Amino acid sequence: MNDLLNDFTGVVRKAVDEYRMILPGDRVAVGVSGGKDSMLLLAALAHLKSYYPAPFELEAVTVELGFEGMDFAPVAAFCKELGVPYTCRKTDIKEVVFDVRQEDNPCSLCAKMRRGALNGILKERGLNKLALGHHFDDAVETFMMSLLFEGRLSCFRPVTYLDRSGVTQIRPLVYAGEQKIRNVCAALDLPVVENPCPMDKTSKRHEIKRLLAAMGADYPDMKSKIFGAMQRLPLPGWEPVR
Repeated sequence: MNDLLNDFTGVVRKAVDEYRMILPGDRVAVGVSGGKDSMLLLAALAHLKSYYPAPFELEAVTVELGFEGMDFAPVAAFCKELGVPYTCRKTDIKEVVFDVRQEDNPCSLCAKMRRGALNGILKERGLNKLALGHHFDDAVETFMMSLLFEGRLSCFRPVTYLDRSGVTQIRPLVYAGEQKIRNVCAALDLPVVENPCPMDKTSKRHEIKRLLAAMGADYPDMKSKIFGAMQRLPLPGWEPVR
Protein backbone atom coordinates (compact mmCIF):
# COMPACT_ATOMS: atom_id res chain seq x y z
CA MET A 1 0.00 0.00 0.00
CA ASN A 2 1.26 3.46 -0.89
CA ASP A 3 2.71 5.06 2.27
CA LEU A 4 1.31 8.44 1.23
CA LEU A 5 -2.26 7.10 1.05
CA ASN A 6 -1.71 5.19 4.28
CA ASP A 7 -0.66 8.37 6.09
CA PHE A 8 -3.54 10.37 4.62
CA THR A 9 -6.02 7.68 5.62
CA GLY A 10 -4.76 8.14 9.17
CA VAL A 11 -5.97 11.77 9.03
CA VAL A 12 -9.35 10.57 7.77
CA ARG A 13 -9.58 7.91 10.47
CA LYS A 14 -8.94 10.54 13.18
CA ALA A 15 -12.02 12.46 12.04
CA VAL A 16 -14.08 9.28 11.66
CA ASP A 17 -13.13 8.17 15.19
CA GLU A 18 -13.49 11.52 16.95
CA TYR A 19 -16.93 12.23 15.48
CA ARG A 20 -18.11 8.58 15.35
CA MET A 21 -18.89 8.93 11.68
CA ILE A 22 -18.97 5.22 10.82
CA LEU A 23 -20.65 2.54 12.92
CA PRO A 24 -20.71 -1.26 12.42
CA GLY A 25 -22.98 -2.23 9.54
CA ASP A 26 -23.15 1.21 7.95
CA ARG A 27 -23.61 1.35 4.19
CA VAL A 28 -21.63 4.40 3.12
CA ALA A 29 -21.81 6.22 -0.21
CA VAL A 30 -19.08 8.63 -1.28
CA GLY A 31 -20.51 11.55 -3.22
CA VAL A 32 -18.04 11.66 -6.11
CA SER A 33 -18.04 14.89 -8.13
CA GLY A 34 -14.81 13.88 -9.84
CA GLY A 35 -12.83 16.64 -8.11
CA LYS A 36 -9.67 16.12 -6.07
CA ASP A 37 -11.48 16.14 -2.72
CA SER A 38 -14.05 13.45 -3.46
CA MET A 39 -11.58 11.27 -5.40
CA LEU A 40 -9.07 11.23 -2.55
CA LEU A 41 -11.86 10.68 -0.03
CA LEU A 42 -12.98 7.65 -2.03
CA ALA A 43 -9.44 6.24 -2.12
CA ALA A 44 -8.94 6.83 1.62
CA LEU A 45 -12.26 5.28 2.68
CA ALA A 46 -11.65 2.28 0.44
CA HIS A 47 -8.32 1.79 2.22
CA LEU A 48 -9.85 2.43 5.66
CA LYS A 49 -12.52 -0.19 4.95
CA SER A 50 -9.82 -2.85 4.66
CA TYR A 51 -8.82 -2.60 8.32
CA TYR A 52 -11.33 -0.47 10.25
CA PRO A 53 -12.65 -2.29 13.35
CA ALA A 54 -16.25 -1.30 12.57
CA PRO A 55 -17.14 -3.24 9.38
CA PHE A 56 -18.92 -1.12 6.78
CA GLU A 57 -19.86 -1.26 3.11
CA LEU A 58 -18.75 1.35 0.61
CA GLU A 59 -20.11 2.57 -2.71
CA ALA A 60 -19.50 5.61 -4.92
CA VAL A 61 -22.22 7.77 -6.47
CA THR A 62 -22.01 10.55 -9.04
CA VAL A 63 -24.69 13.00 -10.11
CA GLU A 64 -23.80 14.29 -13.57
CA LEU A 65 -24.94 17.92 -13.80
CA GLY A 66 -25.03 18.02 -17.58
CA PHE A 67 -21.94 20.10 -18.39
CA GLU A 68 -20.26 19.13 -21.64
CA GLY A 69 -16.80 17.60 -21.56
CA MET A 70 -17.08 15.83 -18.20
CA ASP A 71 -16.02 12.22 -18.74
CA PHE A 72 -16.56 9.93 -15.75
CA ALA A 73 -15.25 6.79 -17.45
CA PRO A 74 -11.88 7.09 -15.63
CA VAL A 75 -13.78 7.37 -12.33
CA ALA A 76 -15.72 4.20 -13.14
CA ALA A 77 -12.45 2.43 -13.97
CA PHE A 78 -10.91 3.61 -10.69
CA CYS A 79 -13.91 2.33 -8.71
CA LYS A 80 -13.59 -1.03 -10.44
CA GLU A 81 -9.91 -1.12 -9.48
CA LEU A 82 -10.85 -0.41 -5.85
CA GLY A 83 -13.66 -2.98 -5.91
CA VAL A 84 -16.22 -0.27 -5.05
CA PRO A 85 -19.67 -0.37 -6.72
CA TYR A 86 -20.27 2.82 -8.73
CA THR A 87 -23.51 4.54 -9.74
CA CYS A 88 -23.39 7.48 -12.17
CA ARG A 89 -26.71 9.24 -12.77
CA LYS A 90 -27.21 11.72 -15.62
CA THR A 91 -29.39 14.76 -14.81
CA ASP A 92 -30.52 18.01 -16.43
CA ILE A 93 -29.51 20.17 -13.44
CA LYS A 94 -27.26 22.44 -15.52
CA GLU A 95 -30.04 23.03 -18.06
CA VAL A 96 -32.63 23.82 -15.37
CA VAL A 97 -30.39 26.11 -13.33
CA PHE A 98 -28.59 28.03 -16.08
CA ASP A 99 -30.75 27.77 -19.20
CA VAL A 100 -34.37 27.52 -18.02
CA ARG A 101 -34.41 29.29 -14.66
CA GLN A 102 -31.39 31.55 -15.30
CA GLU A 103 -30.93 31.86 -11.56
CA ASP A 104 -29.28 34.93 -10.03
CA ASN A 105 -27.92 32.61 -7.33
CA PRO A 106 -27.40 29.36 -9.27
CA CYS A 107 -25.23 27.69 -6.63
CA SER A 108 -28.11 27.44 -4.14
CA LEU A 109 -30.56 25.78 -6.53
CA CYS A 110 -27.84 23.55 -8.00
CA ALA A 111 -26.86 22.31 -4.52
CA LYS A 112 -30.49 21.65 -3.61
CA MET A 113 -31.16 19.66 -6.79
CA ARG A 114 -27.89 17.77 -6.44
CA ARG A 115 -28.72 16.78 -2.84
CA GLY A 116 -32.12 15.55 -3.95
CA ALA A 117 -30.61 13.43 -6.71
CA LEU A 118 -27.98 11.99 -4.36
CA ASN A 119 -30.55 11.14 -1.70
CA GLY A 120 -32.65 9.40 -4.36
CA ILE A 121 -29.73 7.19 -5.36
CA LEU A 122 -28.95 6.35 -1.74
CA LYS A 123 -32.55 5.31 -1.14
CA GLU A 124 -32.50 3.10 -4.24
CA ARG A 125 -29.23 1.47 -3.18
CA GLY A 126 -30.16 1.06 0.50
CA LEU A 127 -27.29 3.28 1.66
CA ASN A 128 -27.65 5.10 4.98
CA LYS A 129 -24.65 7.45 5.03
CA LEU A 130 -23.28 9.94 2.52
CA ALA A 131 -19.61 10.90 2.77
CA LEU A 132 -18.93 14.37 1.39
CA GLY A 133 -15.59 15.90 0.45
CA HIS A 134 -15.76 19.08 2.55
CA HIS A 135 -12.35 19.61 4.15
CA PHE A 136 -10.61 21.75 6.80
CA ASP A 137 -10.41 24.84 4.58
CA ASP A 138 -14.06 24.49 3.56
CA ALA A 139 -15.06 24.49 7.23
CA VAL A 140 -13.06 27.63 8.06
CA GLU A 141 -14.34 29.41 4.94
CA THR A 142 -17.96 28.50 5.71
CA PHE A 143 -17.58 29.78 9.27
CA MET A 144 -16.13 33.08 8.01
CA MET A 145 -18.83 33.44 5.35
CA SER A 146 -21.49 33.04 8.01
CA LEU A 147 -19.78 35.55 10.30
CA LEU A 148 -19.09 38.24 7.68
CA PHE A 149 -22.11 37.92 5.40
CA GLU A 150 -24.81 36.81 7.88
CA GLY A 151 -23.56 38.09 11.24
CA ARG A 152 -23.80 34.71 12.96
CA LEU A 153 -21.55 31.88 14.11
CA SER A 154 -22.40 28.82 12.04
CA CYS A 155 -20.94 26.06 9.89
CA PHE A 156 -21.93 22.71 8.46
CA ARG A 157 -21.47 19.85 10.95
CA PRO A 158 -19.03 16.94 10.65
CA VAL A 159 -22.04 14.63 11.10
CA THR A 160 -25.58 15.65 10.12
CA TYR A 161 -28.70 13.50 10.21
CA LEU A 162 -31.32 14.50 7.65
CA ASP A 163 -34.65 13.32 9.01
CA ARG A 164 -36.57 13.90 5.77
CA SER A 165 -34.39 11.49 3.80
CA GLY A 166 -33.13 9.31 6.65
CA VAL A 167 -29.56 9.90 5.40
CA THR A 168 -26.66 10.85 7.65
CA GLN A 169 -24.07 13.11 6.02
CA ILE A 170 -20.48 12.67 7.18
CA ARG A 171 -17.41 14.74 6.34
CA PRO A 172 -14.29 12.62 6.96
CA LEU A 173 -11.92 15.24 5.46
CA VAL A 174 -12.51 17.92 8.12
CA TYR A 175 -8.96 17.47 9.48
CA ALA A 176 -7.36 17.52 6.01
CA GLY A 177 -6.18 20.83 4.53
CA GLU A 178 -6.82 21.67 0.89
CA GLN A 179 -3.14 21.93 -0.03
CA LYS A 180 -2.39 18.52 1.47
CA ILE A 181 -5.31 17.04 -0.46
CA ARG A 182 -4.06 18.63 -3.67
CA ASN A 183 -0.52 17.31 -3.13
CA VAL A 184 -1.58 13.75 -2.23
CA CYS A 185 -4.09 13.57 -5.08
CA ALA A 186 -1.43 14.65 -7.58
CA ALA A 187 1.18 12.26 -6.14
CA LEU A 188 -1.26 9.34 -6.41
CA ASP A 189 -2.25 10.43 -9.92
CA LEU A 190 -5.95 10.05 -9.20
CA PRO A 191 -8.34 10.47 -12.18
CA VAL A 192 -9.70 13.96 -11.48
CA VAL A 193 -12.56 15.28 -13.62
CA GLU A 194 -12.48 19.05 -14.07
CA ASN A 195 -15.76 20.91 -13.52
CA PRO A 196 -16.40 23.63 -16.15
CA CYS A 197 -19.09 25.38 -14.08
CA PRO A 198 -19.13 29.11 -14.99
CA MET A 199 -19.60 30.03 -11.32
CA ASP A 200 -16.21 28.63 -10.38
CA LYS A 201 -14.01 31.32 -8.77
CA THR A 202 -16.81 33.92 -8.84
CA SER A 203 -18.70 32.99 -5.66
CA LYS A 204 -18.71 34.54 -2.18
CA ARG A 205 -16.70 31.52 -1.06
CA HIS A 206 -13.93 32.46 -3.47
CA GLU A 207 -13.91 36.00 -2.00
CA ILE A 208 -13.44 34.56 1.48
CA LYS A 209 -10.76 32.19 0.21
CA ARG A 210 -8.79 35.14 -1.14
CA LEU A 211 -9.30 37.13 2.08
CA LEU A 212 -8.03 34.26 4.24
CA ALA A 213 -5.04 33.76 1.94
CA ALA A 214 -4.11 37.43 2.24
CA MET A 215 -4.46 37.44 6.04
CA GLY A 216 -2.64 34.13 6.28
CA ALA A 217 0.47 35.74 4.82
CA ASP A 218 0.86 37.69 8.08
CA TYR A 219 -0.78 35.17 10.42
CA PRO A 220 0.18 31.66 9.18
CA ASP A 221 -1.66 29.82 11.97
CA MET A 222 -4.88 31.83 11.61
CA LYS A 223 -6.96 29.05 10.03
CA SER A 224 -5.91 26.57 12.72
CA LYS A 225 -6.94 29.03 15.42
CA ILE A 226 -10.34 29.62 13.79
CA PHE A 227 -10.88 25.87 13.46
CA GLY A 228 -9.85 25.34 17.09
CA ALA A 229 -12.28 28.03 18.21
CA MET A 230 -15.08 26.27 16.33
CA GLN A 231 -14.38 23.11 18.33
CA ARG A 232 -13.89 24.87 21.67
CA LEU A 233 -16.98 27.13 21.58
CA PRO A 234 -18.16 24.59 20.55
CA LEU A 235 -20.33 25.13 17.50
CA PRO A 236 -23.25 22.65 17.53
CA GLY A 237 -21.92 19.27 16.45
CA TRP A 238 -18.28 20.36 16.43
CA GLU A 239 -17.11 19.11 19.82
CA PRO A 240 -15.14 15.89 19.21
CA VAL A 241 -16.51 12.86 21.03
CA ARG A 242 -13.07 11.35 21.67
